[in-house]
Amino acid sequence: MKHCLPFPSLSSSRPLDGSTAPAPPQRLLWCYCFHHCPEDSTNHTCRTDGYCFTMVEEEEGGTTLRTAGCLGLMGSEFQCRDTGNARQRRSLECCTDQDYCNHDLHPTLPPQKPPNYVDGNIHSKALLISVTVCSIILAIIIVICYRKYKRQEPRPLYSMGLEQDETFIPPGESLKDLIEQSQSSGSGSGLPLLVQRTIAKQIQMVKQIGKGRYGEVWMGRWRGERVAVKVFFTTEEASWFRETEIYQTVLMRHENILGFIAADIKGTGSWTQLYLITDYHENGSLYDYLKSTTLDSRAMLRLAYSSVSGLCHLHTEIFGTQGKPAIAHRDLKSKNILVKRNGTCCIADLGLAVKFISDTNEVDISPNTRVGTKRYMPPEVLDESLTRTHFQSYIMADMYSFGLILWEIARRCVSGGIVEEYQLPYHDLVPTDPSYEDMREVVCIKRLRPSFPNRWSSDECLRQMGKLMTECWAHSPASRLTALRVKKTLARMSESQDIKL
Repeated sequence: MKHCLPFPSLSSSRPLDGSTAPAPPQRLLWCYCFHHCPEDSTNHTCRTDGYCFTMVEEEEGGTTLRTAGCLGLMGSEFQCRDTGNARQRRSLECCTDQDYCNHDLHPTLPPQKPPNYVDGNIHSKALLISVTVCSIILAIIIVICYRKYKRQEPRPLYSMGLEQDETFIPPGESLKDLIEQSQSSGSGSGLPLLVQRTIAKQIQMVKQIGKGRYGEVWMGRWRGERVAVKVFFTTEEASWFRETEIYQTVLMRHENILGFIAADIKGTGSWTQLYLITDYHENGSLYDYLKSTTLDSRAMLRLAYSSVSGLCHLHTEIFGTQGKPAIAHRDLKSKNILVKRNGTCCIADLGLAVKFISDTNEVDISPNTRVGTKRYMPPEVLDESLTRTHFQSYIMADMYSFGLILWEIARRCVSGGIVEEYQLPYHDLVPTDPSYEDMREVVCIKRLRPSFPNRWSSDECLRQMGKLMTECWAHSPASRLTALRVKKTLARMSESQDIKL
């Protein structure tokens, strides 16, 4: 692979002995890279705001693996002190003093601890007792392991290597504990990268729960906790990389954005698997939920309010030394919103997201070749008039798509004992798999939008919802409501009906 998760930052140009990391460079640093090169690297070089590193680690079978590359500044203190563990020898060195400084780093594996020999003059009786006790204990362990093995569910042919490495995760720690500890540490951008890799190795894949154009989704278990594992096709590497990058953005975590746990790449020379591990929500997507569930006003407002709360957090730039950039989703639809057990929503699938870099006034667009979903594309995307260098254009495109999602939700709200069956937007105007031309003719040329059932006019809540979605999917992007305005309007609607969200 040319690139993987940005490895946590390492330390100075000497073996790791617990000393503190050097001061970060005052400029971008060029580094030599090997086995940890980003996709756009040339001649085995990369550039970073953090450190250059070289690492040597012992693999199974006694072979050694040497890697080098660039390390981001975030989280460096944690990795700078990593010196392997009892089961895996590893030595790390890093440097910041000059470009390509890691080319001359030569870390060596620490010496193996010699076995503790005991005096050979052991009394034969003591030896006999010891052998007997050890044999009994071994027999008990074998019986217990055999019974556990018999009780285990059958696993799929491919799984995520289950090497048990407890290096960074003490027994008894739950995912919630680990994430809360990471949040309280001040990084705000997720778990340390080696902790993520450890979790990824220990996941047990249970069953496939979904499949899409990017890959498959599995329900897995980690220490008894259920998690969702998104397995990307190798052709969707750009989506995996972008989604992982967005999830690990500082201050990204929010109750209405899918909870990120870990990401990892597993593979050999002949195959590669890209994993993204997140919270598991048994209700599935909003699309699946609406097909099988009817709503009252409270449930409708709860779904809508929580969805736009997540979108509002995504769109909002948070200023500060550890701020969060504004992010636009670019593929917002009911299949990319998940429903939690408590009836609220969280936004998922950030593989097409774009970030706004306010310092340089630039839009950070992923090199991903994937496009959004044609049915939810706004008119300016369909007629190719969207200004790609203007970040607000992407924000307003999201709001058009969100207006269609509000329409999907509102149709499933019962009023006067009546409710419509679930349908996708424009179901009566375009084919099941519409082309760009189908959507452009309906949305841009005819300027049609999904129709409202007559019953909405006699229900105040649905009437207001209709007005809200109309202002979201306006033809002119400048006329559309912002996520914050929609959030405030839904909160006011809830208060007027004495509904607690």
